[in-house]
Amino acid sequence: MVTRTRMAPSPTGEFHIGGMRTLLYNYAFAKKIGGTFVLRIEDTDRERLVEGAVDRLIDVIKDYGLSWDEGPKVGGAFAPYVQSQRLSIYKEHALKLVETGHAYYCFCSKERLETLKEEEQKKGVASTRYDKKCANLSKEEVADNLSKNTPYVIRLKVNPGEIVSFTDTTLGPISFPTNDIDDQVLLKSDGFPTYHLAVVVDDHLMKITHVLRGVEWLPSTPKHILLYQAFGWDLPIYAHLPLLKEKGDTKKLSKRMGSVSAIEFLSEGYLPEALLNFLMFLGWNPGTEKEIYSLAEFIQDFSLDRIHKTDLVVFDRDKLLWINGHYIRALSTKELFLKLKAYALTFSYDLNSSGDEAKDLAILSLTQERLKTLKEYNQLTDFFYHEVNVDKESLVKQSGSVDKTKAILGLFLDMFEGIDESGWHKDLLDQQSHKLLEDNDLKPKEAFMTIRVAVSGTTTTPPLFDVLYVLGKNQILRRVKVAYEML
Repeated sequence: MVTRTRMAPSPTGEFHIGGMRTLLYNYAFAKKIGGTFVLRIEDTDRERLVEGAVDRLIDVIKDYGLSWDEGPKVGGAFAPYVQSQRLSIYKEHALKLVETGHAYYCFCSKERLETLKEEEQKKGVASTRYDKKCANLSKEEVADNLSKNTPYVIRLKVNPGEIVSFTDTTLGPISFPTNDIDDQVLLKSDGFPTYHLAVVVDDHLMKITHVLRGVEWLPSTPKHILLYQAFGWDLPIYAHLPLLKEKGDTKKLSKRMGSVSAIEFLSEGYLPEALLNFLMFLGWNPGTEKEIYSLAEFIQDFSLDRIHKTDLVVFDRDKLLWINGHYIRALSTKELFLKLKAYALTFSYDLNSSGDEAKDLAILSLTQERLKTLKEYNQLTDFFYHEVNVDKESLVKQSGSVDKTKAILGLFLDMFEGIDESGWHKDLLDQQSHKLLEDNDLKPKEAFMTIRVAVSGTTTTPPLFDVLYVLGKNQILRRVKVAYEML
């Protein structure tokens, strides 16, 4: 038997980062054992459908460096892979269940169902359920309603007093009493299936062997098992994955804390390979201290028995920053430069540029160690490209007085002017600057920090002499003069 996994997102908005984690696990599990990974679009929720979401969903999966063996844009033996194109299949299967007595027509109006719901809520019922009124209609009553074209839905007939049991690969043996399971709608009055019918029919017809999905779907599993049993089909193997929560919180990932969609993290300047590496550990660990994984290494080491047996795992945004910084530092400066340009083009980011690639690369090489996301690049390099606003208080603070600051700036101005432009190099600047300090009994911290603030407007920069060299003699002289005259 060939292992087949799937990811079946709904195009009701941007693809959630948690969905990308689940997709990654399904992808890795199939690839590890030479199986097939299927992408299927579950677009039967027409009320919440967002225009263009399917294309964006497909694009972002590719942007993360992942692909699928069967599905939209690829095809396969079980096409189509978009549920709205499979409506006749679902209706056929719903009618089969009616014929075999496992489902029934329900002609109740929306008004009656709303009244029923309100009455149950008044009684304090936490989870309202249908009262099975139409489950007891005679064949003649059903035929009469159908002949009058009375709107209907098709519901699953759930027998009370039974137990639905299965063994989850992650969570172990699980049981649900059927008394807690509603006679769920399978086919809606508009001809569209509900999620429950469509997912079971498609998983069976597409020969899905393993269903890896978030633990939020666990309450739906007994409903799906009842459908498998009603059709007489074999169950897939289930593995429910923990949800993601914010660090220091007990709630699911929240937009209040930052990005939550897969595309948002890319727009914030995270590298796809770093994001994948981070997602690998959100519900799985290798049992070692290893933290940096390529996709190929993850596929090799991934196994279902190392998935965390918990409801929630921490989405540590600080850890993601650390991993992203690691991947940025591992790139050559040229590779990083190309990624920055691609990022700027994709997300309309006005990337700092001098028009001189050699100079831009030199600036990037100085900031690469401090860069945690691509989006930080402009902030860290602005003083190389634009005029700086020097705060007088910050400038004076480095030496402790206006007079001493002026003296330091004056000494450096004289020294800089005495260096020939052809000899303007960081080694010579380093040597001459330290000699100036020694000759004038100045402390390195007060002198060099004063110059740093004067030329950059900030106290945190790459190594000072690299900054002086890259900015060049004319730019340095002009900035130091401006700072001096400000005092």
